[in-house]
Amino acid sequence: MLRDTCRNFAENELKPVAAAVDKNHQFPPELVRKMGQLGLMAIAIPEKYGGTGLDYLAYSIAMEEISRGDASAGVIMSAHNTLYLAPIVDNGTEEQIKEFVVPFTTGERVGCFGLSEPGNGSDAGAASTTAKLVGDEYVVNGTKAWITNGHEAETAVVFATTEKARKHKGISAFVIPKSAPGFSIGKKEDKLGIRGSSTVNLIFEDCRIPKANLLGKEGEGFKIAMTTLDAGRIGIAGQSVGIGQAALDCAVEYASKRLAFGAPLTKLQAIQMKLADMALKLEASRLLMYRAALLKDAGRKYTKESAMAKLHGSETCTYIAHQAIQILGGMGYVSDMPAERHYRDARITEIYEGTSEIQRLVIAGNLLKEYDVK
Repeated sequence: MLRDTCRNFAENELKPVAAAVDKNHQFPPELVRKMGQLGLMAIAIPEKYGGTGLDYLAYSIAMEEISRGDASAGVIMSAHNTLYLAPIVDNGTEEQIKEFVVPFTTGERVGCFGLSEPGNGSDAGAASTTAKLVGDEYVVNGTKAWITNGHEAETAVVFATTEKARKHKGISAFVIPKSAPGFSIGKKEDKLGIRGSSTVNLIFEDCRIPKANLLGKEGEGFKIAMTTLDAGRIGIAGQSVGIGQAALDCAVEYASKRLAFGAPLTKLQAIQMKLADMALKLEASRLLMYRAALLKDAGRKYTKESAMAKLHGSETCTYIAHQAIQILGGMGYVSDMPAERHYRDARITEIYEGTSEIQRLVIAGNLLKEYDVK
């Protein structure tokens, strides 16, 4: 039922406008509100806080179907659900949840997640943004980079160093509303893909926030960030599978109608081999995503599995989008067909929420622990 609901919404609401959203770099507020009405903007948040109360398997399925319709809508949904709402629900006080989660479950308001900086991305423990306690307030200074939803977000989960000598153990997490004095945003980035979602810098210049906006305890920020990204990677795996499925759909539809040598392209073994490989890799990615989601839902360790799902899914969707263009030939290279947009949208999945190189390090590190290799 959830899959059908999301698929119908994607087919009828997202897919028809995806090209225009991409071309105009247009954040789609009305569509985000409709996603909220369907419960998709707080899908794994408990019902008592205004969420849908579903699990991460449901979330992964929804992410796939929404991203199949429009990858931009998928990443807006993913960043809001797992990077903004989830860490507050998991680590926040009841007062913080009431203020910063409950009003953000309907799709009317979105949040964002500020970890990366201009000088560090994969090295998340090297945060140069600082937060100094002065009386009953923290004074925050620094810049966060590549922030999805940053232009529209009303509030951000932000990571800053509170005790430099402790390195990554000196990083703390904060919830900072955009209305806080000293908080501003940079220009929208002109991106290769997912152009319906905004990407900006968050700028803090003597930004003052109440002491009560500390998320968790001082020094817990790095741990909060890493556990948040573990869950977030399930969402990006879902986005990747959705983009890959959309690209495969496009390739099959075109190949079944395009005639060459007196027959549809689908009659050519060379095309059949490509389609078989695309479908095989896609299904493997989908199953890895399900496994990671099921482990999280069961309360078991899933860091390695979410990294596997994200790595395999992202590299697979890039591969499928590439092959789809090859099957379409010249038609795959022009904006008349969605294949070139799928290709552009796919590329970011190997970069954000941990590059493919970082995923391999995460997988290897956890694998060696399982073998008790020191």
